[in-house]
Amino acid sequence: MVDYYESANYGHYPPGYDYTQQEEEWDREGLLDPMWEKQQKKTFTAWCNSHLRKAGTNIDLIEEDFRNGKKIRIVNESISQSLSGLKLMLLLEVISGENLPRPDRGKMRFHKIANVNKALAFIEGKGVKLVSIGAEEIVDGNVKMTLGLIWTIILRFAIQDINVEDLSARDGLLLWCQRKTAPYNNVNVHNFHNSWKDGLAFCALIHRHRPELLDYSTLHKGDPLHNLNLAFDIAEKHLDIPRMLDAEDIVYADRPDEKSIMTYVSSFYHAFRNAPERGRIEPAKPKEPPFDWRKAVSEGVKRIVVYRTPSSVCLSTTDSNQSFPFPTEADVIVPVHCPHNA
Repeated sequence: MVDYYESANYGHYPPGYDYTQQEEEWDREGLLDPMWEKQQKKTFTAWCNSHLRKAGTNIDLIEEDFRNGKKIRIVNESISQSLSGLKLMLLLEVISGENLPRPDRGKMRFHKIANVNKALAFIEGKGVKLVSIGAEEIVDGNVKMTLGLIWTIILRFAIQDINVEDLSARDGLLLWCQRKTAPYNNVNVHNFHNSWKDGLAFCALIHRHRPELLDYSTLHKGDPLHNLNLAFDIAEKHLDIPRMLDAEDIVYADRPDEKSIMTYVSSFYHAFRNAPERGRIEPAKPKEPPFDWRKAVSEGVKRIVVYRTPSSVCLSTTDSNQSFPFPTEADVIVPVHCPHNA
């Protein structure tokens, strides 16, 4: 299986890199960046549950701790333990629409290993080459192996079939996002990490297809937590896209986890790929230049009237009906007529 988690190369892939290609060797002992691991646990768990709920079940988040230098696994229905057997097979049946072989119904370790082996065989039957990963490691709750397996499943069933102008799945998804968000101010999508930190790209995707759900013109780049939470809440409530990310994890990370962002963005692609583009961004109206009273004098204006409005002091030439805000300069050098009620 690909070493998606080797720290030296994680996330730094050249354009056109095909995530679906499997490498022969990978580092079993390498550790995930803690922030990336946290993001992947939440995102991958939510993605699995978005499918498992169709079968009336779900899994919980991974919980783990370290004590006296040894990894202590809190025994809960974690993602790694829940996927040890029946729920892994059920997940594959739901997302593929196919039936897997009849599972072993026992609760012993060898029953779980047998079920995971059936799931791995099904994945390999879909053209995915799994190298250096065994059912025992999934059953034993190896976090890195389990996250790698789920990422492989996401790639195969949610991302690999994205086809935009014959590009690789990743580049096609990126191009789709760029085209959808191109008309929007302050959005520049060129990757699946920092381009999404301020939340505006997510909001732009929503507004492009469902403009009634949010007013993009009121959003500000300097308020990323609001933007992200707004997009996540709307997606969950109105688009049936589960909340897979935490706004704080994205905003405060030096580099958000690319696989988590890709997984979540792919859900928007599947929700909107056949939807019409109804959102329109009106171009900003050019502001009128401030009144240049010096230029007015040079053009022959003989008198400037100063008058008050309820909110400001304005100037007006007697030769036109135009009015202008009072200039900041105090040295008015032309005769000024002030109405009696000014």
